[in-house]
Amino acid sequence: MTPLPKLSAPAQRALVSSGISSLEDVAKFTKIEILGLHGVGKSTILPLEEALRKAGLGFKN
Repeated sequence: MTPLPKLSAPAQRALVSSGISSLEDVAKFTKIEILGLHGVGKSTILPLEEALRKAGLGFKN
């Protein structure tokens, strides 16, 4: 399991409270679904996209 990148505390809490604790977990969701989490904004998506790309993963289509 690949750890999440450094994110803001609210974004980190939103992901973890939704059962998302790794990049593999993030890849099971669309960008829109992640943005729909309370505490996650556009500034969270860029580091997630970069980390996913480096791990050979991506958001669900």
